[in-house]
Amino acid sequence: MKEEIIIAGFGGQGVLSMGKILAYAGLMQDLEVTWMPSYGPEQRGGTANVTVILSDEAISSPVLNKYDTAVILNQQSLDKFEPKVKPGGTLIYDPYSIHHAPTRTDINVVAVPAMEATLEMESSKAYNMVLLGALLKTRGLVEVEAVMKGLKKTLPERHHHLLPMNRNAILKGMELV
Repeated sequence: MKEEIIIAGFGGQGVLSMGKILAYAGLMQDLEVTWMPSYGPEQRGGTANVTVILSDEAISSPVLNKYDTAVILNQQSLDKFEPKVKPGGTLIYDPYSIHHAPTRTDINVVAVPAMEATLEMESSKAYNMVLLGALLKTRGLVEVEAVMKGLKKTLPERHHHLLPMNRNAILKGMELV
């Protein structure tokens, strides 16, 4: 198994955090992992993306030109990364901030109303966790418990009281698929 993933959106949407949590979850399941963030000088509001590779064999390079899966959070990222999803791959996106929906027919396109879900949950900070839940359900890469361990490792201890809310957001994302 080898899954090459790009997660892309605006800074402040939790793109890098989602990738880091996914990478930690892979480590918790004894997978080989790479995590390579990329963002502009303005972390909030500028574009950001992260490449995560999960594999049961050694990973030769973290640098990719094509992806098995793309999780897209804004139009700029959709325009840039939709053509880079491998035929037969998966593109997960939130239609809330997309003006022109994906058009490819050779990939699995999954629309996840994550922003609507976070508004219903009254927790905009859970936006990335809803999308992570959708990714878990769609691709089955790692277990929810491994994600929760990864989340606990990445969150500062003062925010550990938010773990149940994040679990609920992940489960909500899984429901939406």
